Amino acid sequence: MEKLSFASDYMEGAHPALLQRLVETNMEKTPGYSADDYCESARQKIRAACQCPGAAVHYLAGGTLTNALMIGAILRSYQGVVAADTGHVSLHEAGAIEHSGHKVLTIPHENGKLTAAALRAYLETFWADGNRAQMVMPGMVYISQPTEYGTLYSLAELTALREICDKYKLPLYVDGARLAYALACGENEVTLPDLARLCDAFYIGGTKCGALLGEAVVMRDPALIPEFYTVMKQYGGLLAKGRLMGLQFDALFTDDLYLHIGKPAIAAADRMRAIFTAAGYPLAIASPTNQVFPVIPNGELERLAAVVDYSFWEKYDKEHTVLRFAASWATRSEDVERLAELLK
Repeated sequence: MEKLSFASDYMEGAHPALLQRLVETNMEKTPGYSADDYCESARQKIRAACQCPGAAVHYLAGGTLTNALMIGAILRSYQGVVAADTGHVSLHEAGAIEHSGHKVLTIPHENGKLTAAALRAYLETFWADGNRAQMVMPGMVYISQPTEYGTLYSLAELTALREICDKYKLPLYVDGARLAYALACGENEVTLPDLARLCDAFYIGGTKCGALLGEAVVMRDPALIPEFYTVMKQYGGLLAKGRLMGLQFDALFTDDLYLHIGKPAIAAADRMRAIFTAAGYPLAIASPTNQVFPVIPNGELERLAAVVDYSFWEKYDKEHTVLRFAASWATRSEDVERLAELLK
């Protein structure tokens, strides 16, 4: 029997609607570097969905590239980016931000989130330090929605962060690699228009949310990063066949597909949370989105790995390990039920 896989949310290819558009337009000749009509159509649809008609919209191939480019282009040489110590740029991007010459300034998290109180305390301490001229200056704030722990910022939490960023004149940037799963979650309060209103820039994740590849950067004010195309070229992110991403986002933002594509993942993850709990495995993190974090005795890991692919998350204690099981837009209910049978 085929081995199950819940290792990540980008294991499948692309949503059929996107593949259909790629096949239909395969032999067309279009301008390069995202200057084609499909990319422009997607831009207009994204601006409408965000209720931000003046926003700049650009396409990049992956999340690490997008984060490194955005952070590197926004910051001055003497500045760093403030993030939760569990933030993706802090832990899981192999030092990509530091490689570009900028330090990640980490703050302790709360359920994976950067809190307004912690951010305020950090900034107050920095600006009161008499030696700050010899320290890395905070130049922007990074969060992700959902967080690395699958948790969500409420509208009040995001608004509070915005107010602090305004006080200290810091751009607020949101990593949306799994944004579709936030938007589809019943506990979510933050909409695309909210993100466009409260953040200086964010990206709409495609790679993990139904696309073959691609992320769409949205900047409320295009002047945030002047000459964006040139910066994309410098980072190796300006694809000659940019229409491949424009086509996919055009399909994702037709008939509100992006707003709903994550619903099967949320349903599958909810079912997995119930399955693990019923089988006697507690959950380490109360994630309401598409990632599930069961605590498994170390003695059972090898048996489990023989029948299902999962991701190691962290050590819980000497006898237990936290694993991550991720559902996606394409997760099948029958595979989730097979997991239930295997755990018995």
